[in-house]
Amino acid sequence: EIALLRIRLHSVAREHPEQLELLLKGVNSLVRAVALKYKLSDKPVEDLAKNIAGVVRGIGGALEPERFGEL
Repeated sequence: EIALLRIRLHSVAREHPEQLELLLKGVNSLVRAVALKYKLSDKPVEDLAKNIAGVVRGIGGALEPERFGEL
């Protein structure tokens, strides 16, 4: 499932970079799947999800700063 999530995230990011909300949901699902696999506690999972979401927002801001600047 983790590999499939990574593939889908990559294709959505490449084909539909404007769909930031969908990317964030996908990243959150990926983080939770990885956390479950490695049995991380809830706190590090939340921190990791927030950090990755920040990266995705940054990418969206770089692609379309006028649209994603307010996020």
